[in-house]
Amino acid sequence: MSEIRDFDALRRAMAENGERPEGPARNARAEQLLAEAERLNIPLAVIEALGHQLKVYNYSSEKDKMFVPFARLLRLWDERPGDFDDYETHSLHWVFKWMSAGMLDQPHVPLASVEKWLGEMEHRYRLAGHSERAVRSAEFSVAAHVGDVPRAERAFAAWLAADRDAMADCHACELHGQGWWQAERGRDEEALRLWAPVLEGEYACAHEPHTVLASSLVPLLRLGRLEEARAHHLRGFRLVRPMESMRGAYADHVEFCALTGNEARGLELLAERPAYFTDDGHPRSKLEFLSVVVLLTERLSGLGLGGQRVPGPAGREWTAGELAAHARAEALALAARFDERNGTEYVSDRARARMAQRPLVERLPLGVRAVRPAAVGAPVPAVAAEPAGSELPDLLAEARRLSDTLRPQAVEAWAAVARAAEGAQGAAGGALDARDRAEIAEHEAIALGPQGAETFERAAELYAEADDPGESLAARARGAYVRALAGEDVGKALAAVAGPYDDVLALYAEGGTQVRQAAGVLMARARILMRRVHEADGPMAETVLGEAEAAVRELLALVEGRTGDDVRLTARLAEGHAMLGELATHSGDVEAGAQLFARAAAEFTGAGLPWFACEYEARLAGLAHHLGDMAEAERALRAALEHGGPVLEPVGRAQLHLQLAEVVGERGQAAEAAEHALEAAHWADEAGEGPTFGAWARHQLGGYLVRLGRWAEAAEVLESALADLREETHGDGAVVQTQWWLGDCLSELGEHRDAAERRLQAAEIARHWPEQHDHATLAHLAAESLGQAGLHEEADRAYARAGELWRALGNVHGLVRSLRARAWLALRTEDGTEGARALMAGAVEECVDALAVTEDDEEARLRLVAELGHTHRQFGDLLARSAAEDADDDSIRGALEEALSQMAEAVAVFVALDGDALHARTGAELAAGWLETDLGRPARAAARARAVLRAYAEAYGDETGNEGEGEGDDGTVAGRRAEAEQLLQVALEQPDESGA
Repeated sequence: MSEIRDFDALRRAMAENGERPEGPARNARAEQLLAEAERLNIPLAVIEALGHQLKVYNYSSEKDKMFVPFARLLRLWDERPGDFDDYETHSLHWVFKWMSAGMLDQPHVPLASVEKWLGEMEHRYRLAGHSERAVRSAEFSVAAHVGDVPRAERAFAAWLAADRDAMADCHACELHGQGWWQAERGRDEEALRLWAPVLEGEYACAHEPHTVLASSLVPLLRLGRLEEARAHHLRGFRLVRPMESMRGAYADHVEFCALTGNEARGLELLAERPAYFTDDGHPRSKLEFLSVVVLLTERLSGLGLGGQRVPGPAGREWTAGELAAHARAEALALAARFDERNGTEYVSDRARARMAQRPLVERLPLGVRAVRPAAVGAPVPAVAAEPAGSELPDLLAEARRLSDTLRPQAVEAWAAVARAAEGAQGAAGGALDARDRAEIAEHEAIALGPQGAETFERAAELYAEADDPGESLAARARGAYVRALAGEDVGKALAAVAGPYDDVLALYAEGGTQVRQAAGVLMARARILMRRVHEADGPMAETVLGEAEAAVRELLALVEGRTGDDVRLTARLAEGHAMLGELATHSGDVEAGAQLFARAAAEFTGAGLPWFACEYEARLAGLAHHLGDMAEAERALRAALEHGGPVLEPVGRAQLHLQLAEVVGERGQAAEAAEHALEAAHWADEAGEGPTFGAWARHQLGGYLVRLGRWAEAAEVLESALADLREETHGDGAVVQTQWWLGDCLSELGEHRDAAERRLQAAEIARHWPEQHDHATLAHLAAESLGQAGLHEEADRAYARAGELWRALGNVHGLVRSLRARAWLALRTEDGTEGARALMAGAVEECVDALAVTEDDEEARLRLVAELGHTHRQFGDLLARSAAEDADDDSIRGALEEALSQMAEAVAVFVALDGDALHARTGAELAAGWLETDLGRPARAAARARAVLRAYAEAYGDETGNEGEGEGDDGTVAGRRAEAEQLLQVALEQPDESGA
C-alpha cells in the first residue's frame, strides 16, 4: 500500500476505502489514513480524515468508536472554524445526529449526558441557522427508547411540523422512522402507507429501502399480506446481507423466519453472521439480535427440536435449547443495563415481548431451499390418544362407518379400535369377535402396503372364522396383488389369485356371497394383470393388453347396474374405467384414454370420493396437454389439487403445482405461475426432494419472477436453485438458463461484476453445444456486464469473442453490435480515438456488405437497413464525443463535421424506411441539428428542427400535438417535439458563423 504524499492522494485513498465492504478492515484503513493526513500538516486534510473515520465507524459494528474522532472534530471547530470548508462544516453539524443516536445506543452513557447532548445539538443548530426538525427527531428517538410515549408523541408532532432543511434526514430515513413509530403503536396500515414511497423506489439512500423492507415484515404478516411479506424478505435480505452495520435489520429477517414456519431458513441466517452473537460495538442492535435468537430457538424447542444442533457463538457446539437459554440470559442482562440507565423497565418489557411472540403463519413458503430441522436425540412422538370418553363400541362403529364409505381415516380408526380392545382386555383383540378382528387385520395390511401379504392371509382366515367366505376370498386376492406390488413375479401372483377367482365366481353364482366381495376378487385379478402392463418394457404383446382388458370388462359387467348406494362398488366401477383409460393410452388411443380418465374422475367425485379422483385428473391433465387441449389440462390440474386435499402426498402436490405453473405460464399468466411454482418448491422440500425436484421448481419459479421483473426475489431463488442444480440430473440446459436468468437479475440490480461471472459461467457450458447462438449471446451479455463493471479490457476481449461467434453464425446484427460496443470501449482508453473510429467504420462496412447479398429477402434487408442507420447514428455520436476531449479547435471542428456527416447518413437511411423508423429518424435529425448549432449554422439547425415537427405533424396530426400524441410511444413524441422547439428557439437566437 503506497504512502500518501499529497492531499489528492489522500482523498483518492479515502474514496477507495469508502467503497470497501463494511467491517473492521475498512475501519483499520481509515485509522491509517488519519495518521497519513496528520503527516501532511494540512488542517483540512485532518478534518476530512476524521470525517471519513466517523463515517466508516458509523456504518460498521464498531459504532462505539465514533465519539473520540467527533470530539476531536468539535474541538477543531471551536478553535479554528475557518479550517473547515462548506462541505466539512455541513458534515460536522450532520453527524451531531449520529452522536445523539450513538449515545442512546450505548447503555454506559448516562441518560443525563444524552439529554445534555440533545440540548447542545439544539443550541448549535440554532446558532448555525438550522431548523429544529433534526433536533425534534432526535428528541423523539430518546423518548421512544425510554418508553415516554406522551413526550414521544409531542416530539413526533414537532418533528413533522418543523421545516425540512439541509440538516433533516433524507426523505427515505425520515419516512422509515415515522412508519416505525406507527407500527410500534399498532397502526400497521398507516406505517405501510408512510413507507410506500421508499418501497416503490421514490426515495433511497445508503440504508434504504433496506431498513424499511425489514421493518415492514411483521406489520405485513399481522395484516395478512403474506405475498408482500415474502417478497420484502427476499428483496430486503439481499440488501442487508453484505452490510455489517445492519444487525438490527438482519434481526428483523430472522424474526420473520421464526414467525412464518421458516425455522430452517432462520438457522441459515444465524450461520451467516457468527460475529453478530458477540460484536459489542453497538449494544442496542446486539439486544435486538439476541432477542430474535431466543424467539427462533425457543420456537424450535417448542417443536420438539431442542436437541437440534444450531449455529451460535464461536468456540463450542450449541443445541437449540442451550442457545435459547444463553441468548435469553445475555439479552435480558443487556436490556437491564439499558433500563438501569433509563430509569424504566421499558427495554426489558419490549425484549421479553419480542421473545414471546407466537407464529403469525404456520408455514409461508419462500421459494428458497431450506430443509426442515431434524431433532437430534428427540423422543419418538407418542401415538395420538383416542378421543376422551370413547368406548370400544363407539370406536368400532366409527371405524366401520369410515371403511364402508372409503374415508382416508379408516385405517387409523381401525388401529384405534385395536388399541382400545387391547387396553380393555389386556390381550389383543380379546373384546372383539372374529369379524371385527378380520377387519382390523385387513386395514393393518392396507397400511403395510407391499409388505401386507401375510397380514391379508391372516385377515382371510379370520373372515373364514367369521363365516364370510366371500370376504375371505377377497382378502386372499388382495394378498396376491400386494405380492405383485412387492416385486414378486406377476405370474406367481396370477397363480395365487386363480383359486380365489374361480371360487368366488362359483360362490356368487350359488348366492353364497354378494357383488361387493366378488368385485373385490375380480378387481385384485385385474390389478395384477395391469401390473404386467406397467412392467412391460417397450412394445408389449397384444395378449398382455387383451387379457388385462378382458379382466377389467369382466369386473365392469359384474358391477354396472348394481352399485346402488354402495360407494365401494361405485369406486370399483370408476377404477375399472380408469384402467380402460390406461389401456387405451397404451394402445395409442390418447383421446379415448382422456375420456375414460375424465369419466372415472367424475364417478369418484359423484360418489363423494374426490381424493380417489385426484390421480386420474392428474393423468387426464397429461393427456390433455399432449392433445393440445390446454384448457382441459388446466381444469384437470386444478381439480386434482382441490380433490387431493389433505390426503395428497407432498411430492404429488409438488408435481401438480409445477404442472399447473407450466400450463398457466404458457398462456402468459406469470404471476399465477410463480405462485404455483412456489408451492411446488415448498412441497418438494417437504417431501425431501429439495435437491432434485425442488431445484427444478425453483428454477421455474425464478424464471417466472424474472418475467415479472421482480429481480431481487428472482436472484435469491435462482441462487438457491443453482446450489442444487446438476447437469447430470437436471440437464445442462437448465443450469445455463438459470445462470442466464441470474445474470439478468444481477445486471438489473446493478451487480455487474457478479452478473458477468454468471454469464461467463453459462457461456462456458454453452460453448460445448452444437448450436452456438446461446454461446454467442451469453458472451455478448457478459461483455456488457464487464463493461458496466468498469473492466474495460476484459469487456473488449469478451466482445471480440462474441463477434467471432456472431460472424461464424452469419449473424450480422450481433457482429455489428459487438463492433459498436468495442468502439465505445476503445474511446475510453488513452489514444483510443483512432481505434474507436476504425471499429465503428468496420461496423458500417459489415452492414453494407451484408446488404449486398440480401436483396432477395425484403424483411432481412429492412432489418439491415435499420441496423445501418443506427450504426451511422452511433458513429456520429462517437465522433462528437471524441471531439469534446480534443483541445485543438481545428481538430474539434473537423471531428464535428465528420460527426454531422454520419448523422446525415443516418437520417437518410431512416427516411428510406419511411414510417417504420420515425423515432430513429427524428432522433438522428435532432442530433444533427445540435451539431449544426455547434458549427455555427443556425439556419440548417432550424431546418432540421422544423423537419422533426413536420414529421410528427404528418404522423400524429396537428403540430401542437393534441391529436393522438404519444399513443404507444411512452412520451417519445412529446419529448421529441419539445426538443425540436428548443432547438428551433436556440437556432433563431444564434448568429450565423458559417460564413455562408
